[in-house]
Amino acid sequence: MAKVYKEKDANLKELKGMTIAVIGYGAQGRAQSLNLRDSGLKVIVSDLKGSANWKQAQKDRFKPVSAKEAAQKADIIQILTQDHVQGMVYRDSVEPNLTEGKALVFSHGFNIHFKQIKPPKYVDVFMVAPKGPGTLVREMYEKGMGVPCLVAVFQEYSGKALNKALAYAKGIGGTRAGVIETTFKEETETDLFGEQAVLCGGVTELIKAGFDTLIKAGYQPEIAYFECCHELKLITDLIYKSGLAGMRQIISDTAEYGDLSRGPVVIDKAVRKRMEKILKDIQSGKFAKEWMRENEKKRPVFTKLRKRDLKHPLEVIGKKLRGMMSWISK
Repeated sequence: MAKVYKEKDANLKELKGMTIAVIGYGAQGRAQSLNLRDSGLKVIVSDLKGSANWKQAQKDRFKPVSAKEAAQKADIIQILTQDHVQGMVYRDSVEPNLTEGKALVFSHGFNIHFKQIKPPKYVDVFMVAPKGPGTLVREMYEKGMGVPCLVAVFQEYSGKALNKALAYAKGIGGTRAGVIETTFKEETETDLFGEQAVLCGGVTELIKAGFDTLIKAGYQPEIAYFECCHELKLITDLIYKSGLAGMRQIISDTAEYGDLSRGPVVIDKAVRKRMEKILKDIQSGKFAKEWMRENEKKRPVFTKLRKRDLKHPLEVIGKKLRGMMSWISK
């Protein structure tokens, strides 16, 4: 079983007197910055000057600076830009300003694990990864609760990397719920696999396949949308609260029997084999190299795929039906 750290295991004093820089003031960056500041820690933030994120930081009573200036002034540097630009931000602004004893922090291990960022030996490198979006991280903190986090140490220099990581996790509210120990490798590979095979890639293709099957059989697109897309929220909400078993206790016996008897027909051994192939491509670094090359080439495949899916009939009918449900926009 994984080791879990709680409030008693972390001490904010580990970061007292230090300056924490959060580079990237998106949803996660904003949440972590505000929580850290509200926990009594010294925080500076960085984003592109004049951007919406920059202006939001100003509204939140920060005085945003460039990534270079943030790295110069900080003892703890959290990089929360998107994965494909972290390497560039690091090389251009952070690396030249890394001095002995500073620490690099990440909330996803992609760039460290796949060696897009190669830190010097004289800094601590650790991860604090909330298992929820930034909006939830902030909301739970303000309510006196917290979102569970993952913690990992990639490189130890000061002898206190784990203590700093746990203090950081406490600063954003993570220890209120629990902080699970992992590694950069485990977090990165499982995160990418979950996105590709289940949460995003697997689910979206399953939705489209179900929708297309009903349309091909002659059913109305509105009905197909409700059955294969809209009602998915009802099921995921039940799973989110009570797990698979809890969900099955609430749905009808007819639905449960269909779940248990037909689910393995859709997700059969061949699908599981293909999932294993996806995982191997992640583990070998093949996917990471492909994604970085895609960005270097200005995203030709990514853009084509995105445009293709925007034209899918599911999107067209979905937009129409969501317009009938005023509570969604609210």
